[in-house]
Amino acid sequence: MRAVIPVAGIGTRLKPHTYSTPKVLLNVGSKPILGHILDKLLEENITKATFVIGYLGDMIKVYVQHEYPQIKADFVEQKALEGLGHAIYTAIPTFDEEEIFVILGDTIFDVNLKEVFKHKKSALGVKSVEDPRRFGVAVLKDGFISQLVEKPQTLISNLALVGLYYFSNANTLVKALNKLVEKDIRTKSELQLTDAIQLMIESGEKITTFPVDGWYDCGKPETLLSTNKFLLDKNPSSKEYENVVINSPVFIAEDAEIENSIIGPYATIASGVKITQCIIKNSIIGSNARVSKALLDNSIVGSNTIVRGAFKRLNAGDSSEIDFN
Repeated sequence: MRAVIPVAGIGTRLKPHTYSTPKVLLNVGSKPILGHILDKLLEENITKATFVIGYLGDMIKVYVQHEYPQIKADFVEQKALEGLGHAIYTAIPTFDEEEIFVILGDTIFDVNLKEVFKHKKSALGVKSVEDPRRFGVAVLKDGFISQLVEKPQTLISNLALVGLYYFSNANTLVKALNKLVEKDIRTKSELQLTDAIQLMIESGEKITTFPVDGWYDCGKPETLLSTNKFLLDKNPSSKEYENVVINSPVFIAEDAEIENSIIGPYATIASGVKITQCIIKNSIIGSNARVSKALLDNSIVGSNTIVRGAFKRLNAGDSSEIDFN
C-alpha cells in the first residue's frame, strides 16, 4: 500500500507561525504534526509514501528523510494550489501499488486501520457531527456512498469527511482523476477529490465508510492547542527538574533547560528551549525559544522566539523577539 499525503498548503489560519514553518511541521504533543501521521503509518506497516509538497516543501523533505529513513518517500510538487483533487492527480506518477491511502497532512487521527484495510473495500473516514454545514458529507444508501456533498446547507447527512480516504483499486482512482482534470470539473473553482470519488461511484465503484471518533484537526491555533491536550493525555512526560514544578501531562524535550518555573498542565516544550522563572500551561513552545519571567496560557510561541517579562496570552510566530518590559 502507498500513502499519499498532501502537504502543499500555506496554512493561512496559522499565521504568523506558517510564514517560516510549514503547517505540518508545527509542534504538537511531542513532535511535528506530520511526525504523528507517519508514526501511525509505520504502525500499520505502510512504508511507501508520496508527499505532495509546495510552500516550504524543502523543509518537509528534509524532515521526512532525516527523521523517517525507513519510509520510501517520493516528493512531487503541486505548482498551483488548485484543490485536493489536483494534489492527488499530481501524485499519480508515483502510484506503484494497487491500494492507495490518502491522508490530509493537518489531521491527526486515532482509528484501527487494520479493520479498514482487511476488507479490501474502498472506504472514506467519517465522523458524525451536529452541524454538517461546515464539512463535506457522505450520503449512504444500503451501506454504500451514493453521493458526496460539499458543505450542504440542508440536512442530508451528518457524516462529515475527516480526511482519510482508502482506495482498494488505484486504477479506478486514476481514471476518475484524469477525467476530473480533462473535463475541468470544479467545485468552488477547485478540482476536488470528492468530485473524483463521485465519478468513481457513478461508474459503478462501491465505496463505503468507516467511523473515525478520534479525529483531531490542527488547522487553527485553538484546534492545535486542543489536539496538543489530547496527545499529552495519551503520552505524558515524567521528567523531573530541580526547582521546577511539573503539572502533568506535559512534554518536555530532553535538551530543554528549565529553571525556577511551573510547567503544565498541557504544555509542550520543544528541543533547545530555555525557560526561566515562568508559569506555562495549555501552551506550545517552539524549538530554541527563550522565555523568561512570563506567565503563558493558551499560547503558541514559535521557534527561535524570545519572550521576556509578560503576563499575557500570546500567539507569536517564528524568529520573533517580544519584550514586554
